[in-house]
Order: sequence, then structure tokens, then C-alpha cells
Amino acid sequence: MSLIGSLSSGVTGLQTFSKDLEVIGNNIANVNTTAFKSSTLAFSENFSNTLRSSQPATATTSNVLAAQIGTGVQFSGVNTNYNQGALTSTGQATDVGISGEGYFIVRDASQPGSTDLTNSLAYATRVGNFRWDDKGFLVNQQGMRVQDVNGKDIQQTASASGAPLQSVSINRAGNVIEFFTDGTDNSGATQQQIGLMTFPQQGALMNKGNGLFDGFAAAGVKTPLTLAPAKNVPGTNALGTLESGTLEQSNVDLTSEFANMITAQRSFQANARVVTVSDSVLDDVVNLKRS
Repeated sequence: MSLIGSLSSGVTGLQTFSKDLEVIGNNIANVNTTAFKSSTLAFSENFSNTLRSSQPATATTSNVLAAQIGTGVQFSGVNTNYNQGALTSTGQATDVGISGEGYFIVRDASQPGSTDLTNSLAYATRVGNFRWDDKGFLVNQQGMRVQDVNGKDIQQTASASGAPLQSVSINRAGNVIEFFTDGTDNSGATQQQIGLMTFPQQGALMNKGNGLFDGFAAAGVKTPLTLAPAKNVPGTNALGTLESGTLEQSNVDLTSEFANMITAQRSFQANARVVTVSDSVLDDVVNLKRS
């Protein structure tokens, strides 16, 4: 411990509120990021120095109260706000927003030997700005393939007559309905359905950037991931429904973030003042020895 404990306490305050400003800055930077979830820093007190331990009363004496001085502050975690962001219309049929709980599952098919979820890198995401790639697969912006309720890649099909594809729509249950130029559609056996998955401990998911998450085992789901119609159909088993032509917006509240930023700034300045005052007192102590 330093000669004056307030010096080390002030330093812990500077370090912690620097982290707080990092979290707030990241929230504000992602105010327009699709499906972004804001975070807050959780604080806790550092270990306290005990000047006197508490003692119980005896037959002849009163109890003794403890005398302890804290040694500063530390951050105990980063809490993510998983509340849903607003769904905003885009007019793009392959943009899909989730109204309620759940994540899309996408897999990286670019790995050598990758054929399905059992041997691919898989990720969960709420970012639904999908597109059809040149091979007819429904993919996200990184080219990862969107999985259906059976854990299979979603891919455009052909009509029985060989007629070209005219348009595609996605309904609230995630059914991918293809309409062909001959007036037919794929509402039969070839129809595919986008799957959703929930995680019992979604706070344990690891953010990998681009709105992608892994760390499924820690989040309470066995790996490799498996999807099935009995549990992964949108609108069932407490899963949300899908809104085609929309995207989920960031849930960052700028008003709250600016208020938090002012508080963090003032706290940082106050701790900086504690450090400078403590340094001045230490300087006086050194001068006393010299005099």
C-alpha cells in the first residue's frame, strides 16, 4: 500500500472510469449498428484495509465495531442489455428482423471439408440483412449460410416445370416461399423454413464482431448445434416471429448514454483531483524530512 491510501484509491478510480468511458463510447459509436446491444459497466469495491476487527460483547465489555478503509474501486463485469431494438422497414425482402426472442444460426461454409453444422464454424446472430449469393444460398453479409429448422443451408430451388424464379418472400413463421414465372410456387415439400435458437445463458455468448456470437457451451447449449422443427420454428417454444423487409435497430438510448458519459467524466475528474492532492501531500511529507 502507498504511504497515502487515497493515492492508490484515486488511481483505481481513474482506471475504472476509463473503462466506463470505453463502454459508453462503444455504445454511442454503435447507435446505428443493426441489432447492436448496449452494455453498462458494473462496479464493486476493492478489498478494505482493516484497522480494527470487530469483536463480540463479553460479560464485562461491549462489542467492538470494525474499523476499515476501502482501497478503491474495480469493475466487476460488463452487463449487456438484451432488450429488443425497434424494427425498421427496409423494403428489401431478404432483410429479416426478429420480433421477440431468438437468434439466427449461420455457418461458415468456406472451411475445407465443411458440409454442415457438425464440422463448420457456426455463429448466432440477430443481424438479418441477408442476400442470395451466386450459388442460390441465403447468406449474411459475410457470406455465411443461413440455417433452416433442420440445420441445413437454405438454397433456392427450381420449379417442377423448370420455370425461372420470379420472386421470394419470407413469412412470419420463417417459411421461404418462392414464386416462379409459370404461376407456381414451392409451397410443397421443397419449401424451406428459417430456424431460430435461444440460449439459456445468453450473457455467456462471446461477441466475435459483425454481430456474430459463439461460446454456445457456456451459454447452455450442447455443441455441435442441432436444429429441429420441434424446437426451432419461429413463433413456437417462446421464439419470436420473423418480419420480412425489416431490420432490428440498435437498442442504444443516446439520452441515457450522454447522461452516463457526463457522470463518468465528472467521476474521472474527481479521482484525478484525489491523485493530485495526494501527490501534493506526499510532497509536503518529503519536504518535512528535508527541513
